[in-house]
Amino acid sequence: MAKVLDFFKESYIEVTEKVTWPTWAQLQSSAVVVLVASILIALVIFVMDKASSNLLELLYGITS
Repeated sequence: MAKVLDFFKESYIEVTEKVTWPTWAQLQSSAVVVLVASILIALVIFVMDKASSNLLELLYGITS
């Protein structure tokens, strides 16, 4: 049980004293980067989906 308590004490010390937390401005800029990247990836997937859908419709139209 003492090892578990030591673990929690050391974890608390590490989080409060050794970790450098980002500033509010850094968090905001990181959030903007994630948002832009997510939108770009979603657009790429949308375009790929539409292209494959159109290609399959064309192929099915030719064979039927």
